[in-house]
Amino acid sequence: MNFIFRFFIGILIGAGAILPGISSGVFCVIFGIYENLINSIVIFFEKPIKNFKYLFPLFIGGIIGILILGKILNLLLYTYPLQTKSMFIGLILGCFPSLLKNINTSKNFFKSKNIFFTIFTFILAIITIFIEKNLSFTTYTNFNNIYLIFSGFLMSIGIVIPGVSSTVILMLLGIYKFYLMAISNIYFPILIPMAIGIILGSIIFIKLINYLFNKYYFQTFYSIIGFSFGSILVLIPELNNFIEYIIFLLCVYLGFLISSSISKT
Repeated sequence: MNFIFRFFIGILIGAGAILPGISSGVFCVIFGIYENLINSIVIFFEKPIKNFKYLFPLFIGGIIGILILGKILNLLLYTYPLQTKSMFIGLILGCFPSLLKNINTSKNFFKSKNIFFTIFTFILAIITIFIEKNLSFTTYTNFNNIYLIFSGFLMSIGIVIPGVSSTVILMLLGIYKFYLMAISNIYFPILIPMAIGIILGSIIFIKLINYLFNKYYFQTFYSIIGFSFGSILVLIPELNNFIEYIIFLLCVYLGFLISSSISKT
């Protein structure tokens, strides 16, 4: 996997951290880098040069995704919601066949009982989507640094765990619009304490995910697959006529072709 490809995924990860209904971790899963990303962070100091080379394009891409492309994607979602959401759905679906094949062949066996973990987390993802759609964008004006660090800490759950949207967590905390405003204006008094919380939370939850991978590999991965499938539902656009159905199917197919081609490289 080359630098440009990881850089591109990093941009999507950054965009996923700020766009409603989209999980950063889902992009890592569908492009087949989630497990490698977790391992590179956990054992970073064992092979610092190798891991730095792997993580650097993801990090740079993530920053750009948050500061630049996030705004563009947000604009596309509001200006061309049908085409944009449909492409995202295709991108996600196109990577699942290759991903599932790699999971099963790497461990040499498949157990049907693991599907229950997928079903369970798929239902949880649906519940999360329902919560997000019914949350108000309440915004407060007075936040101390402790609260901002705490918000960043909880937000890291949505960044690390695929299918769990960070926006749900920030909406529950009443800070989502405030967070977007801070990003748009690069307002460091808000961004720095939140970044501290995100870093602390990410370290903890990445170690937890790594432990689960080591002890319960299949259960963990199939649970993640369920979350990822569930995240597709939040992207399904409203279709009002036959032409929109055709556009939807064409964009999904195009996204499917693109991501399936990339995931095989």
